[in-house]
Amino acid sequence: MKIIYFHQYFNTPEMSGGTRSYEMARRLVAAGHEVHMITSWVNETDQKDWYITNEAGINVHWFPNYYNNKMSYIDRIKAFFRFAYHAAKKGKTFKDADIVFATSTPLTIALPAVSTAKKLNVPMVFEVRDLWPELPIAMGALKNKFTQKLAYLLESWAYKNSDSIIALSPGMREGIVKAGYPYNKIAVIPNSSDNELFEIDFSLVNNFRYKFDWLGERKLVVYTGTFGIINGVSYLVDLAEEVYKIDSEIRFLLIGAGAEFELVKEYARKKGVLNINLFIMESIPKKEIPIVLKAATLSTALFIDKPEMRANSANKFFDSLAAGTPILINYGGWMVDIIEHNNCGLVVWNKTIEQAAIDLVDFLMDESKLTQAVSNAKKLAQTQFDRDNLAVQFSNVLDFTLDKRSQSVSNITEHYYP
Repeated sequence: MKIIYFHQYFNTPEMSGGTRSYEMARRLVAAGHEVHMITSWVNETDQKDWYITNEAGINVHWFPNYYNNKMSYIDRIKAFFRFAYHAAKKGKTFKDADIVFATSTPLTIALPAVSTAKKLNVPMVFEVRDLWPELPIAMGALKNKFTQKLAYLLESWAYKNSDSIIALSPGMREGIVKAGYPYNKIAVIPNSSDNELFEIDFSLVNNFRYKFDWLGERKLVVYTGTFGIINGVSYLVDLAEEVYKIDSEIRFLLIGAGAEFELVKEYARKKGVLNINLFIMESIPKKEIPIVLKAATLSTALFIDKPEMRANSANKFFDSLAAGTPILINYGGWMVDIIEHNNCGLVVWNKTIEQAAIDLVDFLMDESKLTQAVSNAKKLAQTQFDRDNLAVQFSNVLDFTLDKRSQSVSNITEHYYP
């Protein structure tokens, strides 16, 4: 099978950020398929036009299109449409393919994907990673009623032109069905646990812990990811302040980058916890995340609590499971059910910061509960969310679609998400 795979923000393990497309695509290659990844190079570069690299057998077509989440919403939207325009032109250069696959965000990725699928007269599978445009509207990125209407029209058009859809959570599936798309043509395949990447020499974990005087054997709460408005990372500053009053030995480590990185750092300084019990580091490559998460006693997934965010499928959640590290979340949604039903972490949603601090300290100091949570997290990673298993489901969606069995795609994952 020859697959043209559109993903504007594709990452390899050498880069920071999610690697879902890399992991799924390399498994498709290993199964004998030919994959062409159409993506952008977001950093500064001397390249002026498309260039190709080979990443684990994936033919990656890069277009230089500078982007970072410190950019204004207007500049981000310009970057989305700039890439869509050039990706559509790139798609027209292919003479043949069996199927087109496109993954959001942004939703504009559908523009080049649909045009390419139509030109080649092949089916298209669309993957929904976030509920657009509901999310940018909720965050105030799309305030104008006219642009909101256009965004909804783009969403409807993208779904209408998709033979099948992959949703990253049950909540996303609900949103897609609400928009008018048939339930039976949607498979739910969440982000995954890359268990093999977390099989590391424990000496690396010890080396990480003991290279910091402030850490050593102390309990460690970790955040790895984006410091964006939607993430609300300052929550951990407030939590660290309250935890310090109860147990001054517990440590917090925040690693990442984003629009609010310096703001969070300054807030921590103002609160008197920076470099006392809370420490901040810049982004590290994805391949180094396993060391940090295995060194953590508890990891965190954070969002400001907006209903539109509750359907998210955060990479860090599944990375934490793969590390066998219990996870704390401060928002509602399907992940609350996963944690509570499997006893693999701590939910502080709808709790005051004072109560959250008490619950956190109690959780960290209860060795029996902690040990059980570690075991349960790893079990989930190795069963329901194992990358290899979910990659088979992913491949099955492509096969069903290619064989004109899109009407049965929901059966692939309905056992897990009825």
